[in-house]
Amino acid sequence: MDKWLDNPWFLKALALLLAFLLFLSVSSTDPGKPGDVNVPSDENSETIADVPVKSYYDTENLVVSGVPKTVDITIEGPKNIVQQARALRDFEVFVDLTKEGMGNHQVQLQIKDISEKLEVTIDPSYITVSIQERVTKEYKVNADYNTSMIQDGYIAGTASVEPSNVKITGAKDIIDTISYVKANVTLNDNLSENLTREAGVLVLDKDMNKLNVTVEPETVEVTIPVKPSSKDVPIDIITKGEPPEGVTIESITSNVKEATIMANPDVLKGVSKVRVEVDVSNVTEDTEVTLPVIISNGVVSVSPETAKLSIKVEKQEEKKVTNIPITIEGQSEDYEVEFLNPENGRSSVTVTGQAESVESLDESDFKFLIDVSGLEEGEHTVDIQSSAPKDVEWKPSIEQANISITKKEEETQAE
Repeated sequence: MDKWLDNPWFLKALALLLAFLLFLSVSSTDPGKPGDVNVPSDENSETIADVPVKSYYDTENLVVSGVPKTVDITIEGPKNIVQQARALRDFEVFVDLTKEGMGNHQVQLQIKDISEKLEVTIDPSYITVSIQERVTKEYKVNADYNTSMIQDGYIAGTASVEPSNVKITGAKDIIDTISYVKANVTLNDNLSENLTREAGVLVLDKDMNKLNVTVEPETVEVTIPVKPSSKDVPIDIITKGEPPEGVTIESITSNVKEATIMANPDVLKGVSKVRVEVDVSNVTEDTEVTLPVIISNGVVSVSPETAKLSIKVEKQEEKKVTNIPITIEGQSEDYEVEFLNPENGRSSVTVTGQAESVESLDESDFKFLIDVSGLEEGEHTVDIQSSAPKDVEWKPSIEQANISITKKEEETQAE
């Protein structure tokens, strides 16, 4: 090898070869791409994905659909130029619709600002586009949210949207299919207070398909008022058991007459009262007790949760009233009635009641009678009819009387 390098003719030939290669490189350079240097290299092919597509048309008066947002391109050529194009991506894929009229058109995608030494394939190379009149209309925005996220016992009022109207721009045939303009609000579970939240505007057709339109503004502020679902109902006092013997419950009163209940509206309609249950089986004197207010199924809460009851009692007194005469009704003047039992035609009662009512009673407060209408001579057992004051309990010693009916003897006048 050293011998070749020492040979002057070999060096001259090598220099001539290098000069020729340099000449070829310089002469093949693209004047429009001064950065490209054609250094001898292998051919290469690369696919560049998701290349944006730019559309050229009258954006003020027309709307174009059918143009893909991105395409894939494949470039082939010298390796160094391919790698440079992939790295810089300073080219543009576009579709020129400036000379097309309204309607459907099949057009070719084009590319510019890329080296002529590269062979470019665009996928897809042809697309079908629709060019339509650009229309802008104003629509009212309705708030949309899941009412099941509202906490039980609360209700949501009418939501307000700010701004209430938005401008929607799009192709006329798409604008004509608009059925719903909504601001969809995402709620957290168990919402129990007013909520204000920003929400995106959705434009939908009658089948709830999202439409390809431009909305201005894209977001709105939605306020959802939330308040308790409640009403006031009376508190009913229910007694359980019987008071001990000799004790009468005079009154039971509550420190509160009404309670506020919270529930869903459909539950509230069916609730007319709440209750407090008090067991009086062990009450022997005046007392106060605090008891829970009982609610029905579906009611979320009640206020107050307890009620203080004041129980007034009166102890009963027993008294025996004797020597009450039994009156005879329906007695014929021709007959005499004799009591066999009770022999003296008088009876007695045992009275139970409040002391102040019982103590003042005597035989004049009671009425006993028997009715002998239609009875013939002989012995009879008849019911004793009785009456007494209403504020006491009483029991007669006997309920029937045994009597004897005889005809009076005619008086003979002495001659």
